[in-house]
Amino acid sequence: MRILVAEDLYLLRDGMVRLLEAYGHEVVATATTGPETLDGLRKWKPDVSVIDVRMPPTQTDEGLKAALAARREVPGLPVLILSQHVEQLYARELLTDGASGVGYLLKESVFEADQFIDALERVAAGGTALDPAVVAKLLSSGTSSKRLDRLTERELSVLGLMAEGLSNQAICQRLFISESAVSKYTTSLFGKLGLTDDDTSNRRVMAVLAYLGLTGS
Repeated sequence: MRILVAEDLYLLRDGMVRLLEAYGHEVVATATTGPETLDGLRKWKPDVSVIDVRMPPTQTDEGLKAALAARREVPGLPVLILSQHVEQLYARELLTDGASGVGYLLKESVFEADQFIDALERVAAGGTALDPAVVAKLLSSGTSSKRLDRLTERELSVLGLMAEGLSNQAICQRLFISESAVSKYTTSLFGKLGLTDDDTSNRRVMAVLAYLGLTGS
């Protein structure tokens, strides 16, 4: 994959570059400020980018704003936010911009290289990778879709793990149920949420947005 890394701290930036290259990926550009991040995203249109939230010049939300601006220009441009902070307003905007390929992880929650690379590859493929803490934060500030009332407790559990970006196989391991059972629950919850199987919508992403209360009722 062609990857852009936006991180203002040298050791973290250099470490990520080395890690990504060790896994066979190409880092096409790095950025240390918000404006550099936006310029890099516009120029390279990477397969996926890893972006910190708080970057110079303001050290507030420069990175996240750059990601949002780039995705407005290039819908679906895959972005994985990697930060110490959960910026609720912009995180919600990132997830509801109408395109897939988004992730939001907290640095303190990434314990293994394989875990990080797996999340990055899911986002690059158009999926989601959300830290449980980010999910909890968004749930606490959102209004759940009324459609969720139709789901059983088990279906809600499956959907919650789906929001974290877990595959069906990973969900079955977490819930100690068979993969066929997970498939049955996902098919059922898609139907209850009114998500049809077509070429223009990612049902997993839309189901996650409904779970987080980021779509209409």
